[in-house]
Amino acid sequence: MGAYAVGHDTGDLDHLAASARAAMVREIEAGGALDGDPSWREAFATVPRHLFVPSYYVGVRGGYARLRSDDPDPRGRERWLEGAYADTPLATWVRDGELVSSSSQPSLMARMLVDLQIGDGDTVLEIGAGTGYNAALLAHRLGDALVTTVDLDPEITEAARRHLAAVGRRPAVVTGDGAQGCPERAPFDRIIVTCAVDSVPPAWLAQSRPGAHILAPLANGLIDLRVRDEEHAEGRFLHTPAYFVPLRGGGARPRTGHPPERPDHETLPRWAVRHELFRFLLSLTAGHLEPREALALWEREGQPVRERYGITVEDGRRWAWLDDPRGPHAWPLP
Repeated sequence: MGAYAVGHDTGDLDHLAASARAAMVREIEAGGALDGDPSWREAFATVPRHLFVPSYYVGVRGGYARLRSDDPDPRGRERWLEGAYADTPLATWVRDGELVSSSSQPSLMARMLVDLQIGDGDTVLEIGAGTGYNAALLAHRLGDALVTTVDLDPEITEAARRHLAAVGRRPAVVTGDGAQGCPERAPFDRIIVTCAVDSVPPAWLAQSRPGAHILAPLANGLIDLRVRDEEHAEGRFLHTPAYFVPLRGGGARPRTGHPPERPDHETLPRWAVRHELFRFLLSLTAGHLEPREALALWEREGQPVRERYGITVEDGRRWAWLDDPRGPHAWPLP
Protein backbone atom coordinates (compact mmCIF):
# COMPACT_ATOMS: atom_id res chain seq x y z
CA MET A 1 0.00 0.00 0.00
CA GLY A 2 3.03 2.25 0.16
CA ALA A 3 2.93 5.50 2.10
CA TYR A 4 -0.62 6.48 1.16
CA ALA A 5 -2.51 8.09 4.04
CA VAL A 6 -5.38 5.62 4.33
CA GLY A 7 -8.66 7.26 5.25
CA HIS A 8 -8.10 10.73 3.76
CA ASP A 9 -10.07 10.02 0.58
CA THR A 10 -13.01 7.64 0.46
CA GLY A 11 -12.51 6.77 -3.19
CA ASP A 12 -8.85 5.87 -2.70
CA LEU A 13 -9.69 3.88 0.44
CA ASP A 14 -12.34 1.91 -1.46
CA HIS A 15 -9.84 1.17 -4.22
CA LEU A 16 -7.15 0.02 -1.79
CA ALA A 17 -9.64 -2.07 0.16
CA ALA A 18 -10.92 -3.72 -3.03
CA SER A 19 -7.36 -4.57 -4.05
CA ALA A 20 -6.58 -6.00 -0.60
CA ARG A 21 -9.84 -7.96 -0.59
CA ALA A 22 -9.07 -9.48 -3.99
CA ALA A 23 -5.64 -10.54 -2.72
CA MET A 24 -7.26 -12.12 0.36
CA VAL A 25 -9.67 -14.10 -1.83
CA ARG A 26 -6.80 -15.34 -4.01
CA GLU A 27 -4.97 -16.51 -0.90
CA ILE A 28 -8.04 -18.32 0.44
CA GLU A 29 -8.61 -19.93 -2.96
CA ALA A 30 -5.00 -21.06 -3.20
CA GLY A 31 -5.41 -22.90 0.10
CA GLY A 32 -8.45 -24.77 -1.21
CA ALA A 33 -10.90 -23.29 1.30
CA LEU A 34 -13.34 -22.08 -1.37
CA ASP A 35 -13.61 -25.35 -3.30
CA GLY A 36 -17.10 -26.61 -3.91
CA ASP A 37 -19.36 -23.56 -4.11
CA PRO A 38 -18.47 -20.54 -6.31
CA SER A 39 -21.13 -18.41 -4.59
CA TRP A 40 -18.92 -18.19 -1.50
CA ARG A 41 -16.02 -16.86 -3.55
CA GLU A 42 -18.32 -14.13 -4.81
CA ALA A 43 -19.45 -13.34 -1.25
CA PHE A 44 -15.89 -12.98 0.05
CA ALA A 45 -14.95 -10.91 -2.99
CA THR A 46 -17.87 -8.54 -2.42
CA VAL A 47 -18.39 -8.08 1.34
CA PRO A 48 -15.89 -5.48 2.69
CA ARG A 49 -14.31 -7.00 5.79
CA HIS A 50 -12.65 -3.73 6.80
CA LEU A 51 -16.05 -2.17 7.57
CA PHE A 52 -16.64 -4.87 10.17
CA VAL A 53 -13.34 -4.30 11.97
CA PRO A 54 -13.00 -0.52 12.41
CA SER A 55 -10.61 -1.40 15.22
CA TYR A 56 -8.92 -4.55 16.46
CA TYR A 57 -6.06 -5.62 18.71
CA VAL A 58 -2.70 -7.16 17.94
CA GLY A 59 -0.44 -8.76 20.48
CA VAL A 60 2.57 -6.81 21.63
CA ARG A 61 4.99 -7.33 24.48
CA GLY A 62 3.06 -6.85 27.71
CA GLY A 63 -0.45 -6.94 26.23
CA TYR A 64 -2.34 -5.60 23.21
CA ALA A 65 -2.00 -2.71 20.79
CA ARG A 66 -5.10 -1.33 19.07
CA LEU A 67 -5.18 -0.65 15.33
CA ARG A 68 -8.02 1.53 14.09
CA SER A 69 -9.37 3.15 10.97
CA ASP A 70 -9.28 6.65 12.49
CA ASP A 71 -5.67 6.51 13.63
CA PRO A 72 -4.18 10.01 13.18
CA ASP A 73 -0.94 8.39 12.00
CA PRO A 74 -1.17 7.39 8.29
CA ARG A 75 1.14 4.43 8.93
CA GLY A 76 -1.22 3.22 11.64
CA ARG A 77 -4.14 3.41 9.22
CA GLU A 78 -2.14 1.45 6.65
CA ARG A 79 -1.41 -1.27 9.19
CA TRP A 80 -5.11 -1.36 10.10
CA LEU A 81 -6.28 -1.85 6.50
CA GLU A 82 -3.61 -4.42 5.70
CA GLY A 83 -4.51 -6.39 8.82
CA ALA A 84 -8.22 -6.23 8.02
CA TYR A 85 -7.57 -8.26 4.86
CA ALA A 86 -4.91 -10.60 6.20
CA ASP A 87 -5.96 -14.23 6.43
CA THR A 88 -5.74 -14.18 10.20
CA PRO A 89 -8.19 -13.96 13.11
CA LEU A 90 -8.58 -10.49 14.60
CA ALA A 91 -9.23 -9.78 18.28
CA THR A 92 -11.99 -7.17 18.17
CA TRP A 93 -13.22 -6.96 21.74
CA VAL A 94 -10.99 -7.20 24.81
CA ARG A 95 -12.52 -6.58 28.24
CA ASP A 96 -10.42 -6.51 31.42
CA GLY A 97 -7.59 -8.20 29.54
CA GLU A 98 -9.81 -11.07 28.34
CA LEU A 99 -10.69 -11.70 24.70
CA VAL A 100 -14.48 -11.48 24.42
CA SER A 101 -15.05 -11.41 20.67
CA SER A 102 -13.08 -11.77 17.47
CA SER A 103 -13.32 -11.95 13.70
CA SER A 104 -12.34 -15.46 12.65
CA GLN A 105 -9.65 -16.30 10.12
CA PRO A 106 -11.28 -15.79 6.69
CA SER A 107 -10.02 -19.11 5.27
CA LEU A 108 -11.51 -20.97 8.25
CA MET A 109 -14.78 -19.10 7.79
CA ALA A 110 -14.76 -20.12 4.13
CA ARG A 111 -14.15 -23.78 4.96
CA MET A 112 -16.97 -23.78 7.50
CA LEU A 113 -19.42 -22.13 5.11
CA VAL A 114 -18.56 -24.56 2.31
CA ASP A 115 -18.70 -27.56 4.65
CA LEU A 116 -22.14 -26.48 5.89
CA GLN A 117 -23.50 -27.30 2.40
CA ILE A 118 -25.95 -24.41 2.37
CA GLY A 119 -28.50 -24.41 -0.43
CA ASP A 120 -30.77 -21.74 -1.86
CA GLY A 121 -33.68 -21.07 0.47
CA ASP A 122 -32.03 -22.53 3.58
CA THR A 123 -32.64 -20.76 6.87
CA VAL A 124 -29.45 -20.34 8.90
CA LEU A 125 -28.84 -19.60 12.58
CA GLU A 126 -25.40 -18.34 13.56
CA ILE A 127 -24.38 -18.72 17.22
CA GLY A 128 -21.93 -15.91 17.97
CA ALA A 129 -22.55 -12.69 16.06
CA GLY A 130 -19.03 -11.31 16.49
CA THR A 131 -18.47 -8.37 14.18
CA GLY A 132 -21.35 -9.33 11.88
CA TYR A 133 -19.00 -10.24 9.02
CA ASN A 134 -20.01 -13.90 8.84
CA ALA A 135 -23.70 -12.93 8.95
CA ALA A 136 -23.03 -10.53 6.06
CA LEU A 137 -21.48 -13.33 4.02
CA LEU A 138 -24.49 -15.54 4.76
CA ALA A 139 -26.93 -12.74 3.92
CA HIS A 140 -25.09 -12.04 0.65
CA ARG A 141 -25.51 -15.71 -0.28
CA LEU A 142 -29.09 -16.23 0.96
CA GLY A 143 -30.70 -12.84 1.52
CA ASP A 144 -31.30 -11.06 4.81
CA ALA A 145 -34.61 -12.74 5.66
CA LEU A 146 -33.09 -16.23 5.92
CA VAL A 147 -30.22 -15.35 8.28
CA THR A 148 -30.31 -15.01 12.08
CA THR A 149 -27.31 -14.32 14.28
CA VAL A 150 -27.37 -14.31 18.09
CA ASP A 151 -24.94 -13.14 20.76
CA LEU A 152 -25.16 -12.77 24.52
CA ASP A 153 -23.55 -9.34 24.74
CA PRO A 154 -25.74 -6.35 23.76
CA GLU A 155 -22.66 -4.25 22.96
CA ILE A 156 -21.54 -6.88 20.47
CA THR A 157 -24.94 -7.22 18.81
CA GLU A 158 -25.36 -3.45 18.57
CA ALA A 159 -21.95 -3.13 16.90
CA ALA A 160 -22.81 -6.00 14.53
CA ARG A 161 -26.04 -4.24 13.51
CA ARG A 162 -24.13 -1.05 12.76
CA HIS A 163 -21.54 -2.87 10.69
CA LEU A 164 -24.20 -4.78 8.76
CA ALA A 165 -26.20 -1.64 8.08
CA ALA A 166 -23.05 0.04 6.76
CA VAL A 167 -22.90 -2.56 3.96
CA GLY A 168 -26.66 -2.51 3.36
CA ARG A 169 -27.45 -5.78 5.14
CA ARG A 170 -30.17 -6.35 7.74
CA PRO A 171 -30.37 -9.99 8.83
CA ALA A 172 -31.95 -10.64 12.22
CA VAL A 173 -29.42 -9.79 14.96
CA VAL A 174 -30.67 -11.09 18.30
CA THR A 175 -29.30 -10.45 21.77
CA GLY A 176 -29.63 -13.65 23.77
CA ASP A 177 -28.05 -16.84 25.07
CA GLY A 178 -26.70 -18.75 22.09
CA ALA A 179 -27.11 -22.05 23.96
CA GLN A 180 -30.87 -21.40 23.81
CA GLY A 181 -30.83 -20.76 20.07
CA CYS A 182 -33.52 -18.44 18.75
CA PRO A 183 -36.93 -20.13 19.07
CA GLU A 184 -38.87 -17.19 17.63
CA ARG A 185 -37.03 -17.58 14.30
CA ALA A 186 -36.95 -21.40 14.18
CA PRO A 187 -36.93 -23.87 12.55
CA PHE A 188 -33.53 -23.77 10.85
CA ASP A 189 -31.94 -25.79 8.06
CA ARG A 190 -28.41 -25.00 9.19
CA ILE A 191 -26.82 -23.91 12.46
CA ILE A 192 -23.26 -22.59 12.36
CA VAL A 193 -21.48 -22.00 15.66
CA THR A 194 -18.60 -19.54 15.81
CA CYS A 195 -17.65 -20.04 19.47
CA ALA A 196 -16.19 -23.05 21.27
CA VAL A 197 -18.60 -25.41 23.06
CA ASP A 198 -18.23 -28.57 25.11
CA SER A 199 -21.49 -30.25 24.08
CA VAL A 200 -24.61 -29.86 21.95
CA PRO A 201 -27.38 -27.86 23.66
CA PRO A 202 -30.84 -29.46 23.35
CA ALA A 203 -32.31 -26.23 21.97
CA TRP A 204 -30.23 -26.50 18.81
CA LEU A 205 -31.73 -29.86 17.91
CA ALA A 206 -35.24 -28.77 18.89
CA GLN A 207 -34.96 -25.76 16.55
CA SER A 208 -33.58 -27.74 13.60
CA ARG A 209 -35.58 -29.24 10.76
CA PRO A 210 -35.06 -32.97 10.10
CA GLY A 211 -31.96 -33.31 7.95
CA ALA A 212 -30.45 -30.05 9.21
CA HIS A 213 -26.71 -29.66 9.71
CA ILE A 214 -25.12 -28.27 12.86
CA LEU A 215 -21.46 -27.26 12.50
CA ALA A 216 -19.74 -26.37 15.77
CA PRO A 217 -16.22 -26.05 17.23
CA LEU A 218 -15.65 -28.63 19.97
CA ALA A 219 -12.29 -29.61 21.48
CA ASN A 220 -9.97 -28.17 18.81
CA GLY A 221 -12.02 -29.55 15.93
CA LEU A 222 -15.27 -28.99 14.03
CA ILE A 223 -18.16 -31.42 14.51
CA ASP A 224 -20.62 -31.73 11.61
CA LEU A 225 -23.87 -33.13 12.97
CA ARG A 226 -26.81 -34.27 10.85
CA VAL A 227 -30.07 -33.88 12.76
CA ARG A 228 -32.69 -36.61 12.52
CA ASP A 229 -35.15 -35.08 14.96
CA GLU A 230 -35.07 -33.13 18.24
CA GLU A 231 -33.72 -36.16 20.13
CA HIS A 232 -31.31 -37.62 17.59
CA ALA A 233 -28.25 -36.34 15.74
CA GLU A 234 -24.93 -37.82 14.73
CA GLY A 235 -21.83 -36.81 12.82
CA ARG A 236 -18.08 -36.90 12.54
CA PHE A 237 -15.41 -34.29 13.04
CA LEU A 238 -13.94 -32.58 10.01
CA HIS A 239 -10.19 -32.65 9.44
CA THR A 240 -9.91 -28.90 10.04
CA PRO A 241 -8.45 -27.68 13.36
CA ALA A 242 -10.39 -24.83 14.96
CA TYR A 243 -9.86 -22.56 17.96
CA PHE A 244 -12.60 -20.10 18.93
CA VAL A 245 -13.60 -17.75 21.72
CA PRO A 246 -15.74 -19.74 24.22
CA LEU A 247 -19.53 -19.70 24.16
CA ARG A 248 -20.83 -17.62 27.04
CA GLY A 249 -24.17 -18.34 28.67
CA GLY A 250 -26.08 -21.59 29.07
CA GLY A 251 -23.69 -22.79 31.75
CA ALA A 252 -21.27 -23.74 29.00
CA ARG A 253 -17.72 -24.62 29.93
CA PRO A 254 -15.89 -25.06 26.62
CA ARG A 255 -13.25 -27.65 25.91
CA THR A 256 -10.41 -25.51 24.71
CA GLY A 257 -8.22 -28.12 23.07
CA HIS A 258 -5.58 -27.67 25.76
CA PRO A 259 -4.61 -30.64 27.92
CA PRO A 260 -6.23 -30.69 31.36
CA GLU A 261 -3.94 -29.39 34.08
CA ARG A 262 -2.93 -32.60 35.87
CA PRO A 263 0.28 -33.54 37.66
CA ASP A 264 0.80 -36.68 35.58
CA HIS A 265 1.45 -34.53 32.50
CA GLU A 266 5.00 -34.53 33.77
CA THR A 267 5.17 -38.22 32.89
CA LEU A 268 4.04 -37.67 29.28
CA PRO A 269 6.51 -37.15 26.44
CA ARG A 270 6.77 -33.48 25.59
CA TRP A 271 6.11 -34.20 21.92
CA ALA A 272 2.81 -35.85 22.80
CA VAL A 273 1.53 -32.97 24.91
CA ARG A 274 2.36 -30.60 22.06
CA HIS A 275 0.86 -32.79 19.33
CA GLU A 276 -2.35 -31.21 18.07
CA LEU A 277 -4.18 -34.50 17.48
CA PHE A 278 -3.26 -35.83 20.91
CA ARG A 279 -4.43 -32.58 22.47
CA PHE A 280 -7.70 -33.10 20.62
CA LEU A 281 -8.15 -36.52 22.25
CA LEU A 282 -7.19 -35.14 25.67
CA SER A 283 -9.77 -32.40 25.38
CA LEU A 284 -12.49 -34.68 24.04
CA THR A 285 -12.00 -37.19 26.86
CA ALA A 286 -11.36 -34.73 29.71
CA GLY A 287 -12.71 -36.16 32.97
CA HIS A 288 -12.95 -39.67 31.53
CA LEU A 289 -9.39 -40.68 30.64
CA GLU A 290 -6.21 -39.90 32.50
CA PRO A 291 -3.58 -38.42 30.19
CA ARG A 292 -1.46 -41.59 30.31
CA GLU A 293 -4.51 -43.68 29.42
CA ALA A 294 -5.30 -41.31 26.58
CA LEU A 295 -1.75 -41.56 25.24
CA ALA A 296 -1.83 -45.36 25.37
CA LEU A 297 -5.12 -45.40 23.48
CA TRP A 298 -3.93 -42.86 20.93
CA GLU A 299 -0.75 -44.80 20.16
CA ARG A 300 -2.53 -48.17 20.16
CA GLU A 301 -5.09 -46.88 17.64
CA GLY A 302 -2.43 -45.48 15.31
CA GLN A 303 -2.56 -41.80 16.32
CA PRO A 304 -6.07 -41.30 14.89
CA VAL A 305 -6.96 -38.17 12.94
CA ARG A 306 -10.00 -36.05 13.76
CA GLU A 307 -12.17 -37.64 11.07
CA ARG A 308 -12.18 -40.92 13.00
CA TYR A 309 -14.00 -39.28 15.91
CA GLY A 310 -17.67 -38.40 16.12
CA ILE A 311 -20.55 -37.39 18.37
CA THR A 312 -23.96 -38.96 18.86
CA VAL A 313 -27.04 -37.43 20.47
CA GLU A 314 -29.73 -39.95 21.31
CA ASP A 315 -32.72 -39.68 23.64
CA GLY A 316 -31.08 -37.12 25.92
CA ARG A 317 -27.64 -38.79 25.95
CA ARG A 318 -24.58 -37.27 24.30
CA TRP A 319 -21.29 -38.99 23.75
CA ALA A 320 -18.10 -38.73 21.72
CA TRP A 321 -16.58 -41.82 20.13
CA LEU A 322 -13.68 -43.17 18.11
CA ASP A 323 -14.52 -45.01 14.87
CA ASP A 324 -17.89 -46.44 15.95
CA PRO A 325 -20.69 -44.84 18.02
CA ARG A 326 -21.40 -48.29 19.49
CA GLY A 327 -17.78 -49.31 19.77
CA PRO A 328 -15.53 -49.71 22.83
CA HIS A 329 -14.12 -46.18 22.80
CA ALA A 330 -16.85 -43.74 23.81
CA TRP A 331 -16.99 -40.89 26.34
CA PRO A 332 -20.00 -38.96 27.69
CA LEU A 333 -20.36 -35.27 26.91
CA PRO A 334 -21.87 -32.78 29.36
